[in-house]
Amino acid sequence: MPLKYNFDILQALKERGYSTYRLSHEKLLSGSSIQKLRTGEPLSADGIATLCELLECQPGDILSYEPTDKE
Repeated sequence: MPLKYNFDILQALKERGYSTYRLSHEKLLSGSSIQKLRTGEPLSADGIATLCELLECQPGDILSYEPTDKE
């Protein structure tokens, strides 16, 4: 996957008071989105927008592009 998270998103959310329980219970992120964050898979644009809102940052602060060997 050429898109990589720049830091541990769930840890950053936890430091801001957003546990995985709170994220799910308050319907800020779906359970599948939380699982994707755990495994490093990409989120949808809406999921990235939610992260940016919660972490008060820009998408480029969260993600970086790393070309694969095929590219």
